[in-house]
Amino acid sequence: MWMEKIEVEPPYNFDRVLERMSLDPLNVVDLYNHKVKVPLYDASKQPFVVEVKAIGRTFTIIGEDESQRSHALSEVSRIFGWNVPLSIINSHFRQTNLAALFEEHAGTPLVLDFQVYNCLMKCFIHQQLNIKFAYVLTERFVRTFGFEIDGVPFYPSADTVAGLHYEQLTDLQFSRRKAEYIIDTARKIVQNEINLEQLETMTDKEVLEKLIKVRGIGAWTVQNVLLFGLGRPNLFPVSDIGLQNAMKRFFTLENKPAKEEMDALSEGWSPYLSYASLYLWRSIE
Repeated sequence: MWMEKIEVEPPYNFDRVLERMSLDPLNVVDLYNHKVKVPLYDASKQPFVVEVKAIGRTFTIIGEDESQRSHALSEVSRIFGWNVPLSIINSHFRQTNLAALFEEHAGTPLVLDFQVYNCLMKCFIHQQLNIKFAYVLTERFVRTFGFEIDGVPFYPSADTVAGLHYEQLTDLQFSRRKAEYIIDTARKIVQNEINLEQLETMTDKEVLEKLIKVRGIGAWTVQNVLLFGLGRPNLFPVSDIGLQNAMKRFFTLENKPAKEEMDALSEGWSPYLSYASLYLWRSIE
């Protein structure tokens, strides 16, 4: 067993992170003890779990296999945004019409899905569903076809999903079209028509041009993959209903804002539009 301690620069509020993560029933979160178990894959694609716990701004990461330590530390730092200076982002938004929101939710980082693949699968499932049923459907998918280590669920691999029949998903209350999107995309990943690792080195525009060609992937899905899969800092998915509702509430608008109004209100938020999106979503969760 190994253990590593890391100090994170303020402001960083891990309790806010855990509160948001606890909304997803697949995340193994312990709010009382300020910790979460994280499913990872090592360099040889073997799954393993680490525990991340915080006392103040000091994080303790615990794992089993010493050979996985370096990779695990890199991954949890990426996932939890430990290398992103939130103080700079907060200072930026103090000069904007979101100043009050960033003060209320100060220290909330952009936390990524554990793998880009998970993010893509989750986006397919969440398309055009209310959030409650989306979580139910995602949990059915993972617990039916995935696996667990130390009580931590892992998404079914692309190889596993590629081997499914559409009816195996429709039996779980997936629509036929959504079942096709998920399984067909997994097959493209297995056949290397889609290389998710290459997305890391692409620009936002290149990722959009690559993924938008895949059946079932629209602008909303690409933006969410960029935001929560790749951690890009300047995404503002104007077609997202939750974001529209959050802006309506925060700016006390009579109706949900149209794209033009959202563009006008968000002037000055760049280059941190992703954080504006996150804080607005957080305001209505």
